[in-house]
Amino acid sequence: MSRRAWNIDNGPLRGFYRDRENGWIFGVCAGIADRFNFSLGAVRVIAVISLLLFTWLTAAVYIGATLLIREKPLIYSGRESEYEFWRRRRCDGWRHS
Repeated sequence: MSRRAWNIDNGPLRGFYRDRENGWIFGVCAGIADRFNFSLGAVRVIAVISLLLFTWLTAAVYIGATLLIREKPLIYSGRESEYEFWRRRRCDGWRHS
């Protein structure tokens, strides 16, 4: 279910990120599922069960993870020619005529 993110400049993404694109609230469960290649549904079920059993501890860990784990960078997945165009525009800066 999880697809590995690939950065054209640096290769595969390494590390631990929050995945806001696939997450419901802050993307912590989606980041855990992506990093360890677990099913996202299973991670969410475990999170809800632990929230019911250990409310304050789970809430504190989730909020701490939200504050400490950085957000997953956006990855371009289109054609390489378009990527190169926008990459050159970013490096040159915007020129207004």
